[in-house]
Amino acid sequence: MTAPLPSTLRTGLSRGAVEVKQFFRERDAVVFTFALPSCILIMLGFIFDEPLEGYAQVHASQVFAAGMIAYGIVSTAFISIGIGISGDRDDGTLKRLRATPATAGAYLIGKIVLVAVTTLAEIALMLAVGVLLFGLRLPTDAGRWLTFGWLLALSVIACTLLGIAASSLARSARSAPAVMNLPVLALQFSSGIFVNIAALPAAMTAVSSVFPVKWMGQGFRSVFLPDALAAQEVAGQWEHGRTALVLAAWCLLGLVLCLATFRWTDRRTS
Repeated sequence: MTAPLPSTLRTGLSRGAVEVKQFFRERDAVVFTFALPSCILIMLGFIFDEPLEGYAQVHASQVFAAGMIAYGIVSTAFISIGIGISGDRDDGTLKRLRATPATAGAYLIGKIVLVAVTTLAEIALMLAVGVLLFGLRLPTDAGRWLTFGWLLALSVIACTLLGIAASSLARSARSAPAVMNLPVLALQFSSGIFVNIAALPAAMTAVSSVFPVKWMGQGFRSVFLPDALAAQEVAGQWEHGRTALVLAAWCLLGLVLCLATFRWTDRRTS
């Protein structure tokens, strides 16, 4: 009697353990992935460290520290995954996996495990920078941590699925970094992550409101900043309900795009 094949979930979790080990063995990738968002935060924090006008107890660096968590998630869940899948496709890893009992679902579960581990480590590092260098205060009530939890979950799912889908846009592993980074950098500025969102033109914020990054930054600011700072947002409030709806919609859209665009082989060989 033939033993049954392992389930997709079990195979995916095993694949995830392999992905995590491979990632942490590549020291240059680990340093770059974790260091870049924190380095940008440190530079912005020291450049813009003056108290906010009308809010003497809150410094601009603390606003950046809260909102930059969104960039940390995008860095690990969108950019790194998109580049990683492009590399797996380019070097034949996906083609070889296709010849095994492993399914596309198991492979993607493995990538999600990698994203979960690296994202949590990235956020821990950025919070440490914010607390130690810029006086960011961690929440003391359960409600804010609950908000942090659902924001983190929806943000990671949306960015991971979109990163998987966007990996199909790159013709090769060499072009993947440019393909993945260009829209991300543009959205960081237009969504108020790298600049104060109150200083942006209305037309720019209207466009950025279509995409998840703006809502991620706004959501994380609501967790770590005083409620009075909601007046600095575009709508003058934190808009938790709308944030959840927008991020959930992007999760669904990302899933649809993944199913429609995922490829096992490079375009040049498909």
